[in-house]
Amino acid sequence: MKNSNSNTKLILLHPYIQKQGTSNRLWLLAFVSFFTIAFLLTLIYTRESIPLKSASSTTPTMAAKSASVSSTFGNAPLPTTVINTLLHYASRSNDSYHMTHAELKHISDVLRKCSSPCNFLVFGLTQETLLWKALNHNGRTVFIDENRYYAAYFEELHPEIDVFDVQYTTKMSETKELVASVKEQIRNECRPVQNLLFSECKLGINDLPNHVYEVDWDVILIDGPRGDGPEGPGRMSPIFTAGVLARSKKGGNPKTHIFVHDYYRHVERICGDEFLCKENLVEFNDTLAHFMLEKMDENSFEFCRNNTSSRASSS
Repeated sequence: MKNSNSNTKLILLHPYIQKQGTSNRLWLLAFVSFFTIAFLLTLIYTRESIPLKSASSTTPTMAAKSASVSSTFGNAPLPTTVINTLLHYASRSNDSYHMTHAELKHISDVLRKCSSPCNFLVFGLTQETLLWKALNHNGRTVFIDENRYYAAYFEELHPEIDVFDVQYTTKMSETKELVASVKEQIRNECRPVQNLLFSECKLGINDLPNHVYEVDWDVILIDGPRGDGPEGPGRMSPIFTAGVLARSKKGGNPKTHIFVHDYYRHVERICGDEFLCKENLVEFNDTLAHFMLEKMDENSFEFCRNNTSSRASSS
């Protein structure tokens, strides 16, 4: 019993230890609460003071510019296309790969006279892409380009632009053979009036979104794809496709304006004469040819009324 009692130990907890721990927690809570309240008050004050500061720091020049824009566009915001066009041409004013003033004005005049909303189809992404979108501000503008990566990149930079890519299978070195194949299939796959979505014609573009073939296009501009070198795709397919789209319209204006850029080149001249026809040529200005085609009956199997001159030019 004695040994057992000698090994027993008694542990006492002093009341001061418990009191000291509780006191530290209270101080910590008070400290955190103080800084939380101070942070909230600072945030509220800052949010209320920023607008007043921005408004008071507006310079007379900025006020004058805002007044000028407001007087021009009213309360509506400046259209994104106008802003992009100004920025684009301000930064690329020295670029040599662009149309002349006469060519730009000719297309602009046709777009201005086009009944709103105007349907404008453009083959090729060029230096004028943003300009075409801006000039057809209240209409529908669609662009077709051969480079899917550049098309996606351009659309990411300018979400307001509608761009579709197309994979061309033609070569400029095969122009003569391709034109001959159209003549052979003119009553079947290569008819002047048809829905190209279901066509197997070698020069017909049939892999665009369905709605592109359903639109009655008022103006078509062919400024792509590449036309350099015998291995390049050339513009045979866009010229043929534009001619079929114009002749196959279901409604709207029966006439379609078709512009072919770089018309001085061999391929553009041959295909233009063959599928757009000399009798439809309105004007040839610098390097730009302007055709005006009318819709045709679905039982028509000739592109040009004067086939003799067409054959002569192509040969």
